[in-house]
Parts: sequence; structure tokens; C-alpha cells
Amino acid sequence: MKIDIRHYSEVTKDELYDLLSLRIEVFVIEQNCPYQDLDGLDKDAYHLTVVDEGKIIGTLRILKSGIVYPEVAIGRVVSHPAHRGEQLGYLMMQKAMQFIEEELNEESIRLSAQTHLCHFYEKCGFSSTGKEYLEDGIPHTEMLYSLIQPK
Repeated sequence: MKIDIRHYSEVTKDELYDLLSLRIEVFVIEQNCPYQDLDGLDKDAYHLTVVDEGKIIGTLRILKSGIVYPEVAIGRVVSHPAHRGEQLGYLMMQKAMQFIEEELNEESIRLSAQTHLCHFYEKCGFSSTGKEYLEDGIPHTEMLYSLIQPK
């Protein structure tokens, strides 16, 4: 298994096709939620991919601070249905958070979690901001992670 984080400009056409295909397979087809996945944000994002036997089995994107939130954002976190239960989500989040801290020198990360996954993100160190809303008909909760400890 190989994990990479690269800017959009470094992702090949085939890799982009495969990661978008996985996102659509899960977010649009499996969750029966037609929405505009190509939202214009991928072109200035970092894309984490998990590749196993030449196939992308997990991906997420990292958006720079100021794009959707004042903080860096993690989104589009997805693992292939055949690889669920293998802790890919935790591995991807760990790698993304490490990249954000070490490479982007950021101290806070915000994300929009599907509400039923809040427990997963809490295990990754995120806390709810209390903001809950419907996004594309699915309940979501805004969550924040910070390296800065409150006084």
C-alpha cells in the first residue's frame, strides 16, 4: 500500500480520473445523493491517495486556509467499499494532519463531517463547533482540530 499527498498540478490525469470515480461511486451512487462533486476546488487542493495493487482505494483533499474556511480544510474523505474496516480513514486522516502541520505549517483544521461520522472525527482529535446543517440533504456537523491548546 502506498500513500501520497500531492498538489493537483502533480496528479496525473489517470489518478484524477480514478479518485473522482471513487468519490462519485461512494458519495453520489452509494449514498444516493446527486450533487456537484466537481465544485472548482480540486484545482488548488492537495490530494491524498491510498493506492493498493495499482488501484486507488482511499482519497481525501486538503484545501488551503482561506478557501472555504479561515483554517485549512479536509474534505471528500472516502475509502473504497471493499476496503472498509481496514482503518484507512484513520490512516488517511493521520497522514493529512501530519502534512498540514509539517508542510503547510498550519495549527488548525476545519471540516464538514457527515453527522453520523462525528465519532470517527472525534477519535482523530476534532471537536464539534456546534454548527449543524443539511448539505445536499445529508446532516452535517462542522468540526475543528487545533494544535493550540486553550488557556
